[in-house]
Amino acid sequence: MGSISLRGVSVLTPDPLFRDLTFVVGEADRIGLVAGNGAGKTTLLRCLAGAAEPTAGEIVRSRGLSVGIVEQDVPSTWLDLTLVEVVRRGLPSASRESDEWRVDLVLDEFDTPQEMRERPMRALSGGWQRLALIARAWVAEPDALLLDEPTNHLDLEKIELLEKWLVDPQRRVPMVIASHDRRFLDTCTNRTLFLRPEISRSYSHSFTAARRLLSDDDQAQEAKFAKDAREADRLRRSAGELKNIGINSLSDAAQKKAAQIYKRAEALERTLKPTHVEKAGEIRLANRGTHARVMLALDSVTVRTPDGDALFSTGKLNILQGDRVVVLGRNGVGKSRFVALLRQAIAAPDSVEGVRVSPTLVPGYVDQAMSHLPDEKTPLAFIAETFRPGDQRATSLLAGAGFAVDRQRRPIATLSPGQKARLGLLALRLANPNFYPMDEPTNHVDIAGQERLEQEILTHEATSVLVSHDRHFVSAIGTRFLLIERGAMREVDAA
Repeated sequence: MGSISLRGVSVLTPDPLFRDLTFVVGEADRIGLVAGNGAGKTTLLRCLAGAAEPTAGEIVRSRGLSVGIVEQDVPSTWLDLTLVEVVRRGLPSASRESDEWRVDLVLDEFDTPQEMRERPMRALSGGWQRLALIARAWVAEPDALLLDEPTNHLDLEKIELLEKWLVDPQRRVPMVIASHDRRFLDTCTNRTLFLRPEISRSYSHSFTAARRLLSDDDQAQEAKFAKDAREADRLRRSAGELKNIGINSLSDAAQKKAAQIYKRAEALERTLKPTHVEKAGEIRLANRGTHARVMLALDSVTVRTPDGDALFSTGKLNILQGDRVVVLGRNGVGKSRFVALLRQAIAAPDSVEGVRVSPTLVPGYVDQAMSHLPDEKTPLAFIAETFRPGDQRATSLLAGAGFAVDRQRRPIATLSPGQKARLGLLALRLANPNFYPMDEPTNHVDIAGQERLEQEILTHEATSVLVSHDRHFVSAIGTRFLLIERGAMREVDAA
């Protein structure tokens, strides 16, 4: 079984994404890679795979080691290929014909229906596209596996299937898994690397236990920083006093001693390293007041595909002020179509038969692709032109959401998925809604951002209809749960 060794690896862009990483990914390791949006997780995975080079240091792979990598997005050139063809092309061309049996084997492991295998990628849900990428990376049985946000777009059933697949005791290949899904990390990983610009920290534990140890280490580092800073200040004052004595008494020895103390203070100051602060950016929600008790009422509305085929009936459903409704169901049952139907009914009252909308309802909307963001505009232009807060205020708002000034002036198309998610959530707040239909709002949002969003929803008692496969998130905020299955929507006790 092979390994990947990192020795003093740094990536600067020009500021450091991470610096002086030294660790080994070995047999049976399942390392959870945790960091904020834009902090270098994808870059590190690409370096491990050999698809990118670090600025400094070296990465040594065992001789002949093959690496499979699951990236976040489906390349546009694959969209017209069928799922089975995408997976088949994961086999080496020289052995593709003789090893084709592996394709069906790996697709069977992921419970892929036969009809799904023959569909083009562009016709698949995000969850099935994700599983296709995972199957493609694994079909050639690589010696190491790298996964970038593997649970994005997967429904709860497929997440649990993936978890069982990853922790299979017979699957001992080294793995590195970048994820913001806290429960998934706890289930699937046995080591955790917190990636940071200066000093990254690694623990031989899954996420929750590792995070407690990280907090302890950060507190100890903060205490040491404060103690050393006080000592450096004391040395400087002592040196200053001794220097004055030396000058006044014409004592060369005192002045020489003062210079030595100054050097000690400077040496100590050079070692001072403040505690890392996660720059998650601010996520805040607004909640415009309303006196309405019933925000939305649905009377046995049929939710359909874009082609008009019936997916399910809602039955009679009232969404009340303060409800936080979580919509559950497998990929493809119509969860996103339900949110889209609500959005249509709100935008044009009476346009959807069977839906009544409170006249005081003001919506804010987030979808998993952040499709409402104009790719050609910069974040600064988008916020300034859409909400007209003035350029200075727009700059300040974006900075608070985690956007450095230079990033504010780059096209939205160049932003990472996590940065787009933060921009979309900022726009959501500025719209000042009182009703939040949100489709996978935590997709691509880092863990600190997810926790901030949870806190905001709970604090503001925001009326929400949420589609999410993040089990920690829905358990924290949901007050009502609607399950779609067998062509009907029904209320259940919990996720």
